[in-house]
Amino acid sequence: MTRVLALCGAQVVRLAAAAGLAATLAGCYTAQQAANIETVPTDYRQRHPITLQEGRRTVEVFVGNSRGALTPEGRADVLAFAQTWKREATGGILIDVPSGTPNERAAGETTHEIQSILTSAGVPPQAIATRPYRPVDSGRLATIKLVYPKITAEAGPCGLWPNDLGPSDFAAWDGNKPYWNLGCASQRNLAAMVDNPADLAQPRADGEVYAARRATVLDKYRQGQSTETQYPNATRGRISNVGN
Repeated sequence: MTRVLALCGAQVVRLAAAAGLAATLAGCYTAQQAANIETVPTDYRQRHPITLQEGRRTVEVFVGNSRGALTPEGRADVLAFAQTWKREATGGILIDVPSGTPNERAAGETTHEIQSILTSAGVPPQAIATRPYRPVDSGRLATIKLVYPKITAEAGPCGLWPNDLGPSDFAAWDGNKPYWNLGCASQRNLAAMVDNPADLAQPRADGEVYAARRATVLDKYRQGQSTETQYPNATRGRISNVGN
């Protein structure tokens, strides 16, 4: 009888130890799951930050087999490319010229005209380099590619769903947290639309003031006159007198 009681007592001890271990593991899992939830930022700007990176701008110039000069549209593209280079480039211009293609000779002649347009637009000759390349697809018309590096804004990738939107993950559901993908598209669109990516990091420096207008306003202020700008026919087209 004593042996039976001893065996029962040992089983009770083992069951109690197993139950305690299970409770401990459950507590660790719950704490770890809660910790993972807390690491997800609530602010969408922290979940999907806009980062500044160095990308590149590319313009392709189409050259036929028997043409050794730019078309009017091609000249306009090259000139616009040179103007944007002066405003946003972080390096020189690289001209990729097709080699081993039917339009190789025409592309080589056109490259000289492209270099002339770039230099006349203000691009230093030492900032222009050329290199040959062989197109992968021999069936496509090989183009002359103008490339320069620039600062770009990037956000994303979007479309990631680490958690179900429904109540399957009760810890995330009960936390009343925004789902991960919320705000990603807005951040990505803002990064694509911004004119100067540096504006996302810091404000621009003050530009030059309009000296003529400033002198007029200060002269009116000195004479005790109203400095408000008076527009001729300012009330023309008004359909209401509200605010008068």
